[in-house]
Amino acid sequence: MIEAVGLTKRYGDKTAVYNLSFQVRPGAVTGFLGPNGSGKSTTMRMILGLDNPTAGHVTIGGYPYRRLPNAARQVGALLDAKAVHGGRSARSHLLSLAQLSGIPARRVDEVLGVVGLHEVARQRSKGFSLGMGQRLGIAAALLGDPQVLLFDEPVNGLDPEGILWVRNLMKSLAAEGRTVFVSSHLMSEMALTADHLIVIGRGQLLSDMSVKDFISANSADFARVRTPDTEPQQREKLSAALTEAGGRVLPEQDGALRVTGLPLPRLSDIAHEAGVRLWELSPHQASLEEAYMRMTQGVVDYRSTTDQREGLHEPLPPGTQPPVPVPGHGQPGWYAPPPPQQGGQHFAPAPGAPQAPAGPYGAPGGPAAVPGAPVAPVANPYAGPVPQSGRDAAEAAPPAAAAAVTPAVPAGPAGSDVTKPEDAR
Repeated sequence: MIEAVGLTKRYGDKTAVYNLSFQVRPGAVTGFLGPNGSGKSTTMRMILGLDNPTAGHVTIGGYPYRRLPNAARQVGALLDAKAVHGGRSARSHLLSLAQLSGIPARRVDEVLGVVGLHEVARQRSKGFSLGMGQRLGIAAALLGDPQVLLFDEPVNGLDPEGILWVRNLMKSLAAEGRTVFVSSHLMSEMALTADHLIVIGRGQLLSDMSVKDFISANSADFARVRTPDTEPQQREKLSAALTEAGGRVLPEQDGALRVTGLPLPRLSDIAHEAGVRLWELSPHQASLEEAYMRMTQGVVDYRSTTDQREGLHEPLPPGTQPPVPVPGHGQPGWYAPPPPQQGGQHFAPAPGAPQAPAGPYGAPGGPAAVPGAPVAPVANPYAGPVPQSGRDAAEAAPPAAAAAVTPAVPAGPAGSDVTKPEDAR
């Protein structure tokens, strides 16, 4: 078990941690949360004896880290995945750590297999990706088979399969009765991994409770109720009945009602008694991220501002209209349209296949093309006018809408017969 009592750390005039007290118990995954600069890394360094506290103390199993006999066999930690000599292979790095702690060499191969690095065990670590470096750091933490483990951002750089593996690893270690202390900024992952939460802000304790209690204490659960859209009087009738029963009713933008203060079965009974037909009755519970943001909104040190781009836009020439905004731009689910077609087709159709219908960004259009006949170029709505010579302008004429595309006939010498398309047959 990890226990901190009145832990305080100052760097000159800066107080990184102030009067912090908590316990990390075995048999559970304890999440360590807080905004950037809140003192999480400093607290972990004091737990591992890397920084001396200005006041207070922290113990592991009742002893300070520096007084633990053969601490590497009792405590494993990952604080910085880059703390590896790049010229060493993964196996050499772990082997040196094992030799310092009296750990058998066969254990090195075991943990390399656990983290999935056995195939690159003899490669130099400087060529590792960020995710591979994280796996190597986790292997170093597991090397001594310790009962207490600390991880600072263990899923940083991992792919989805690696994140799932870390999640299952943390849960399995806690199920074995070990003490697991994990710091992370990924709220969705902590909601799936942690059993207990310790939240700090600006170096002070904000919360120390289970994940379920934390969400309930920092959010308001509600129910969504929807009546038929074609019967607005039903909606008003239900709203009045719910308010009379002691509920708080707020309208949603999509026409539904947000109801708080009444349990879901009671909502159903009230609607039945009022003779109101329901299209939706669903509970809503806030996520860990919503609860966390609500609690820490007042202790965030680094806040972003809106980019005004002042002075970067050149004034429009006189008489020029400003660009028309793209409908839906900036809204959830909006994706940029494909680039405009610069003449021709993006992909040549298969022989004998009909031509694709016209698209909004210069795609080929018109009726199905005659097999073997050249395709007439389609005007590009984003291109400027093409200058034409006098002869070209005189000969250029818009084709009829229903006429098939006719191949151009090359001009022959004067007085010669010109073979027409029908004569070619």
